[in-house]
Amino acid sequence: MNLDRSTVLKRIASLGLIIIAAILFKIWGSNSNTLQQYASENPDLAYREADTGTQVTESAPEEPPVGTTCVPGETESIARITYQSSFYYEPLSDNLRRYITGVSYPENMENMVISYDNLRYVHVLHYDFEGNPAEGELICNEKIAQDLVEIFYELYRNQYEIEKIRLIDEYDGDDLASMEDNNTSCFNYRLVEGTSSLSKHAYGLALDINPFYNPYVTFGTEGEETISPVSASVYADRSLSFPYKINENDLCYKLFTEYGFTWGGNWNSSKDYQHFQKNMNN
Repeated sequence: MNLDRSTVLKRIASLGLIIIAAILFKIWGSNSNTLQQYASENPDLAYREADTGTQVTESAPEEPPVGTTCVPGETESIARITYQSSFYYEPLSDNLRRYITGVSYPENMENMVISYDNLRYVHVLHYDFEGNPAEGELICNEKIAQDLVEIFYELYRNQYEIEKIRLIDEYDGDDLASMEDNNTSCFNYRLVEGTSSLSKHAYGLALDINPFYNPYVTFGTEGEETISPVSASVYADRSLSFPYKINENDLCYKLFTEYGFTWGGNWNSSKDYQHFQKNMNN
């Protein structure tokens, strides 16, 4: 086949372009890195993608190891004891002391049976009545703080439902208002209802769990019942079956009694179905 000179030159040029392209592709494929690959190989160099505005940032700090003590912040000297992630306790901060003073903790009262230093702030997680995880906070006696984080962790792990766990101070220290709102609480420097004796709550050694569904019942001289809160009277009949009822088959009962707490539902002179307390020879 006879080809003219111009045709031969065109074919040689095309072949040369193909060869050059193949060589360049091979070089690029063997030596090139993406921006993300480069960053992963050079972790000390943060990068920003100009087109998207996306920025690589440092990951969140890890939780402290279980059972260790840490000191959060430079301005607070608070020793925090972490049992599990989000289950911890610590001394009351100055801000928290101010918040509860004059509410759950009396102001300028002589002969207090407990000091701020004997109390601990407790943070836990729990499942609410919608089955969603929620944060909870309590103030308790330092002697039961470890018990509480362990008990509430087991309740949470078993998805035991508690509607809310808030400081009684959110209810102005009003125990009745807290019960009517079905709030689970602990410390409140108050008397036993209808008496002149300090409650175990005043020592931070008692808790009320889902109190609206587990009311406090007292008996008169002729056997008549007084139920608190009154609006929860239907739940005083423990022969009925209803959600959130604490009895001796309930996980809450089993855990608290395993840790040495007594249950108000076992009392004779009254029945406090919401109430768990621990005697520590105050």
